[in-house]
Amino acid sequence: MESLVIPLLILVAVAVAVTLTARAWGRRRKSAGPAPAPPESAELAKMAAAKLSEDDHRRLYALIAQGQAMAAIKLYYEVSGQGLRASRDAVAALAAHPQPFRSPPPQAASEPDADDDTPQRFPYRYRAIASKGDVTREVSSNMLNDEIYGRIRTLAKSGNTEAAATALTRHSDITMKQAREFIALLDD
Repeated sequence: MESLVIPLLILVAVAVAVTLTARAWGRRRKSAGPAPAPPESAELAKMAAAKLSEDDHRRLYALIAQGQAMAAIKLYYEVSGQGLRASRDAVAALAAHPQPFRSPPPQAASEPDADDDTPQRFPYRYRAIASKGDVTREVSSNMLNDEIYGRIRTLAKSGNTEAAATALTRHSDITMKQAREFIALLDD
């Protein structure tokens, strides 16, 4: 029986030490409390939401709603081009202060044909085909879409073939001669 006294005393001493350590950690955690959100987090959320497209906004809030904070931070990091810490703060602000999607403000009216000056490249190739009789021409470009091609057709049908050819060369990689041949097939 005496041989069990010493191990029993050691076990009691360890239990007391663990209990005291747990209480000390609990007091420290209570005194620190949750970190208060910075007062500018609502403003940070507005600025962060402004950097998102409608699709990215929807995907980011879906990840936040599913509790996938790391995936949301990664998405914001890739979309915004900001650093990892800034992305973490932005996602936290967006989660704390949900923001509705707002479309970017329209371009100033001082630049009437800004999209014609610097054509946008789309992730797909658009094919425009014109034919008359046995002659067929095709233009394939990732700077064309239905809207731009519609404007080019409207110019051609209204008789402004030179402007239509210029717009076509601006939004594709063809020469002016090829553009004129293509437009000639459209102006019926």
